[in-house]
Amino acid sequence: MAKAKIKKIKKAKKVLKERKKVKKVNIILKPEEVKILLTEKQIPDAWYNILPDLPVPFEPYIHPGTKKPLTADDLAPIFPMALIEQELSPKRWIDIPGEIIDIYRLWRPSPLYRARRLEKFLQTPAKIYYKYEGVSPAGSHKPNTAIAQAYYNKKEGVKKLSTETGAGQWGSALSLAGTLFGLEIEVYMVKISYNQKPFRRSMMETWGAKVFASPTDRTEVGRKILAENPDSPGSLGIAISEAVEVAVKDPNTKYSLGSVLNHVLLHQTIIGLEAKKQMEIAGDYPDVVIACCGGGSNLGGISFPFIYDKLTGKKPGLRTVAVEPTACPTLTRGIYEYDFGDTGQMTPLIKMFTLGHKFVPSGIHAGGLRYHGDSALVSLLCKHKIIEAVAYDQNPVFEAALIFAKNEGIIPAPESSHAIKAAIDEAIKAREEGKKKVILFNLSGHGHFDMIAYDDYFSGKLKDVPLSEEALKKGLASIPGL
Repeated sequence: MAKAKIKKIKKAKKVLKERKKVKKVNIILKPEEVKILLTEKQIPDAWYNILPDLPVPFEPYIHPGTKKPLTADDLAPIFPMALIEQELSPKRWIDIPGEIIDIYRLWRPSPLYRARRLEKFLQTPAKIYYKYEGVSPAGSHKPNTAIAQAYYNKKEGVKKLSTETGAGQWGSALSLAGTLFGLEIEVYMVKISYNQKPFRRSMMETWGAKVFASPTDRTEVGRKILAENPDSPGSLGIAISEAVEVAVKDPNTKYSLGSVLNHVLLHQTIIGLEAKKQMEIAGDYPDVVIACCGGGSNLGGISFPFIYDKLTGKKPGLRTVAVEPTACPTLTRGIYEYDFGDTGQMTPLIKMFTLGHKFVPSGIHAGGLRYHGDSALVSLLCKHKIIEAVAYDQNPVFEAALIFAKNEGIIPAPESSHAIKAAIDEAIKAREEGKKKVILFNLSGHGHFDMIAYDDYFSGKLKDVPLSEEALKKGLASIPGL
């Protein structure tokens, strides 16, 4: 028995030694290589939860009626208990069920690219890396949480999910998840995007979902909005209200959200966890991590595993940049206060950066960034200067998208193009200062269904619509505060 145990220990040591050798050989990316790939065996088996590592205590959600901290029972009518538990879990690591990993294998691990051609074009000493989430079946990062949410709902016996979507990426992802788990999906798509992006609607319908242009006459909230403004272009806040109303009124339906909430950002950390492994293989560590930010899911997804190193003192100089549109500048011009997550005041009050729950942004093509609020986690980190934020107009963003497409080949979604613009600016700054810098950004989706936006840019129809002071004041006036 003792001999067998000694033999087993020696074998384990030999395997560990061999792994170290492989790691040593592959630690530096060769000059001609552009892709850093992981195997399916290297898919992370746990999500990272940033809650235990926050610099200050997390502000509780507040019940919209009682104005008291929200309880698990308060959330039970719209979310399955497993997701409610994840929302405020004190655990740093949450295990990923095998059934979810089995589906993740359809596209995960996603590739990390070294943007060598873009670097050469910009004549920058900076190294630019991007994590590409457009390889998922839905073409964005959204399935990372859609699959997880569908799994937990199915496990609890839920028959139907209702949700909102802006540009259609989240709606597409949940529709995919619904068909894989046998769930009925009902999507309320912001009307301006419903009209701008018909093929995203077609994607959802291909996967069996029912899609409605929000505001609709199907809900009390929708009818009230239409009565006040029959030509309303819609907003994510309105669409959320409609989807929540549907869930609350039907015991067989739960609500599913594509961003903002803690459990959504938790599921997305698989992006950053993979990226950390890939950056290690490349022999680099980012000086700055960049992502576009609407509700905060893809920013949190790529950055939180790196921010862990900053919060624990391993990488105190790490910068994280959230990029948003000037038409909806939540982090850069909003205020940090308790506000509703939806227009109809059906959601809990959340401490976040907000422009006011009644704020309706202009109909820019980056529909996924047209949200009045932000993730409570992202907002807290921004408030305490752990992350920073910038905002751009539409035209400079599309100019950056074209530069990227002509050098790296991928046509990016309008949302992701905001991150590209910030990454290019960082690279140009490095060139002007003559400093080396490692830049990592999240290319969260492709733009194959956003070509109308590119057509508008080419024809000069794309307008910059920065938020006016008058519209800002009007939106902020709707914040209830506590």
